[in-house]
Amino acid sequence: MLDKTTLQERILTIKQKRKFLEDLAEQPNLGILSLDVSQALAELDDLIEDFENTFPDA
Repeated sequence: MLDKTTLQERILTIKQKRKFLEDLAEQPNLGILSLDVSQALAELDDLIEDFENTFPDA
């Protein structure tokens, strides 16, 4: 089981790596993979939002 501090560190890492997906989404040659990248961004945003709602002081 994760403690709050470990979870906060992992969410911070996810937030930092989200930028990579944003940059990837801007690539014109992704074709159908752009749907997967968009879905991944949406799911990361949901995860981050859920975390922030659960731990508003984080």
